[in-house]
Amino acid sequence: MVVGAFVAALLGFLAAAPAQAAGYRYWSFWDRDGSKWAYASQGPSTARPDDGAVQGFRFSVSEDSQDSAKPRGAAADFAAICAKTPAEDDRKRIALIIDFGTPGDAPEGETPPKPRTACAQIADDATSADALAAVAKPLRYDSNALLCAIADYPKSGCGEQVAGNGESQGTEKKPTANEASKKEGDSGGPSVGLIAGVAAIALLGGAALWQARRRRG
Repeated sequence: MVVGAFVAALLGFLAAAPAQAAGYRYWSFWDRDGSKWAYASQGPSTARPDDGAVQGFRFSVSEDSQDSAKPRGAAADFAAICAKTPAEDDRKRIALIIDFGTPGDAPEGETPPKPRTACAQIADDATSADALAAVAKPLRYDSNALLCAIADYPKSGCGEQVAGNGESQGTEKKPTANEASKKEGDSGGPSVGLIAGVAAIALLGGAALWQARRRRG
């Protein structure tokens, strides 16, 4: 009976513990590889795509690059996006898909614009960031060169941690292959308070069990 009460108390404590953060709210960067999206291995400020490349940007809340949301929309074909932009000497054309995400991804009080496509015509040695700036200003970056906003969306925030209820929890940057790095030591495991609480319940349960055995003895 004592052991059962201890287990019940432990389960109740775990159920009442606050949920861990769901992820980070940020712009991710993608390359179109044939008919599929591939998470870009470089950031837009260093990537130098070739003429005819298709690249995408997606605003979303995600835990890491493995579950990051891909740009939506079927119109991911270079020929369709750049059909009205003729080729020019010493310049290249980059097809861009910009997906501002869902209302559930949006910071409080903001509404995401509809996804858009654009054909950026830029110098041959220009970067993906140059292509984006040519068609989707104003852009906003933080002091670590993390892309925070495209076409002024969102108006505030940058890579902030988001709880399971969608509320911002801080400004730590999430780890991604192409955007930013997360502070070391944030493993997403149980909090110190949770561990301490479980330990306290375990001690109380052990004491109660010892007292019960003394009475029976």
